[in-house]
Amino acid sequence: MLMILSRTPFRISFFGGGTDYPAWYEKHGGAVVAAAINHYCYISCRHLPPFFTHRYRIAYSQMETTGTIGEIRHPAVRSCLQYMNIKDGLEIHHDSDLPKQSGLGSSSAFAVGLLYTLHRLAKQDRSPIQLAQEAIHVERNLCNENVGSQDQVTTALGGLNRIDFSPDGSIQTDPLTLKPERLSGFESHLMLYFTGFSRFASEIVVEQLNNLSKKESELHKMRDMVDESISILQTPTSDLRLFGNLLHESWKLKRTLSSKISSPMIDGLYETARKHGALGGKLCGAGGGGFMLLFVEPDKQPSVEKALHDFLRVPFAFDFKGTQIIFEG
Repeated sequence: MLMILSRTPFRISFFGGGTDYPAWYEKHGGAVVAAAINHYCYISCRHLPPFFTHRYRIAYSQMETTGTIGEIRHPAVRSCLQYMNIKDGLEIHHDSDLPKQSGLGSSSAFAVGLLYTLHRLAKQDRSPIQLAQEAIHVERNLCNENVGSQDQVTTALGGLNRIDFSPDGSIQTDPLTLKPERLSGFESHLMLYFTGFSRFASEIVVEQLNNLSKKESELHKMRDMVDESISILQTPTSDLRLFGNLLHESWKLKRTLSSKISSPMIDGLYETARKHGALGGKLCGAGGGGFMLLFVEPDKQPSVEKALHDFLRVPFAFDFKGTQIIFEG
């Protein structure tokens, strides 16, 4: 019996976050710089043999067995199966390298990976951008989540990209082409720490979206930083430390978008990292907890690592393959 296994990367976002929500870009347009990383969401799927009383078996942090799709409690699984108009019984397993609700696009990686697996099981072809657009539809319109549009694109495509969002809803992607030594140098300045908190991004985003009209100036500045950051990366003579300084300025702006984005603990962690050599950083995702990305010169990283010894550092590199089917048989 055919089994499909997909692997979909998580992502980190550098600049422009907040401008990828329809409530913003349908009026102003938006842009982000983001990258997929080599930590993954794995989803396997196969048709369920007709020997069981249940028709759907879903294994994630919980185990579900149901007779109908409508009884499935997992909102993304239920919505993806409804969207795909699934009629046959299925068994679906989910495994992950990193915890959910931690700001690395795990929910979108799940939706992209599940849709890709279901399409392949049905012998249907989909491009990465088609998968991203379908995942956006499922998350936003079927699951009723307050999600942006960058995570689905980055996890589907992989790589380090500029992503533009037009008022008409169209999405344009442009890979950032860097020479290997420049890319390696950039990666070597990045440190990722787990703060130990998980949060529901959708709840944080509600306040942020309600503040859009009051924060237009800040969001326009954050959008402009997309252009500035790309110029730094793509100009070989530019000092990479400028990128770290820009991250710091962006984080100061992001903290003002919602009272739930940061906390005294997170501010303390960030200031400790800055005191010991970090030039800048940010919480990944909507905020409130999860992973913190830091920009630190390589020779200063031992000092930062010592100062943050109570927090888990997660090494990573960029992923340039995006969502893939890694087993079919």
